Amino acid sequence: MALVRFTGNLARHGPVEDLVVGGATVRAVLDATFVRLPGVRDDPGASWSLIESLWHHPARLKWMGGGADYPGIHSICIDPRNPRTVRLAVSCGGAWRTNDSGATWRNTSRGMFAAFMSPEARENPDVQDPHRMVQCRDQPDHLWIQHHNGVFHSVDGGEQWQHVPHIPPSDLGCGFPVAVGPQRGDTAWLVPAIKDELRYPADGRVVVARTTDGGATWSELRNGLPQNDACDLVWRHALDVSSDGTALAFGSTTGGLWASREGGEKWQLVNAHLPPIHAVRWC
Repeated sequence: MALVRFTGNLARHGPVEDLVVGGATVRAVLDATFVRLPGVRDDPGASWSLIESLWHHPARLKWMGGGADYPGIHSICIDPRNPRTVRLAVSCGGAWRTNDSGATWRNTSRGMFAAFMSPEARENPDVQDPHRMVQCRDQPDHLWIQHHNGVFHSVDGGEQWQHVPHIPPSDLGCGFPVAVGPQRGDTAWLVPAIKDELRYPADGRVVVARTTDGGATWSELRNGLPQNDACDLVWRHALDVSSDGTALAFGSTTGGLWASREGGEKWQLVNAHLPPIHAVRWC
């Protein structure tokens, strides 16, 4: 993996994995042969620069690929109270935070565990495998992570993570996407799946799991979703909630796209014949 400084049009270097606006700055994660490179834009996009403080961080040498050869930065959360505070999630490398626009970074994965590691490395923060991290807009101290080994919730800005057990159906706790309510940080949605060797919904039934109390209880939302012989897997960026928190949409690897106007209570199939869907966003 080479150190690269991007100049000119970012698109010529590869697809963008995540793009977030905070203050006057745009931060992007670039997929260059599945090596995610965080960049900072301070002009109309004519030039991009690598955040070398993270690239050269000693802990980065411990990062490893989660299902691919190289580690990937896939989630960026810019604190709405202060755009200098940015949080990242790395597969596999844990959750990271800067309070000074990227000058310094520290790992904030306390509370996570990696069951795929040896017992002595199980809680090592630098090998954690978050699949997706999201932050509540109006209660930004609430963050959620869909992890390879379950779901984690933080109520203190990511300083401490609490494991959320008993995710329906079948207490799977695995999957790729998570969405958080924009007004209430204790509301979240997941699309669970069987992990590792299978990667499809439990019993071939697509289910959206929703909590409104920080993970103490969950509802299984099935109305309008495939309930027989379904192989739909939802990637980390393919579930989204609208800015008012009432509408959701998600797409699957088999090209199905569903939407709900009732917070997930009822779903409508929008299209069943699209290519594999990697990202869904409300505009």
